[in-house]
Amino acid sequence: MVYESPLRGYENAEPLPNTINPDGKSLFNPPGPKSAAYDDFPKPIISANNAFDFHIYYTQTNSQEAKYAKELHERVRREFPELRIYKFWDRPIGPHPVAMFEVNVFTPHETGAFFSWLVVNRGPCSVLIHPNTGDPYGDHTERATWMGRPWPLNTDMMKPISH
Repeated sequence: MVYESPLRGYENAEPLPNTINPDGKSLFNPPGPKSAAYDDFPKPIISANNAFDFHIYYTQTNSQEAKYAKELHERVRREFPELRIYKFWDRPIGPHPVAMFEVNVFTPHETGAFFSWLVVNRGPCSVLIHPNTGDPYGDHTERATWMGRPWPLNTDMMKPISH
């Protein structure tokens, strides 16, 4: 994968100051416009259907973990009814190596709120978070983020077929 410079669009910007804030550690950043990413997902994330998937994994053979995950699924449905919440699987499905349930988010605000909530409430579960860009393989590998222990995915079913 080729990575474009993250400074694209800032080539002629004024140099940033090296001034230290009163805390003695952080750098002073001059005020500027609010990032568009607060309101809209950056390209190539597609928000028309759902921008991010959260796959909450649990070990289905561990009764305590399975019980926690089932309760977490109910709690998510009660606390975040505006999100798309899928059924609770008791076995591996698709590229996922263990049982899980999936939650979809649609806005940057929902993504941040649900992410921070899961950091505190995921318990023993691991969470795969990936964007939807139209490239399932890249979304589940290069652009994926994990909370907790990462699980090896069966990505063969997502690789593009070359002719």
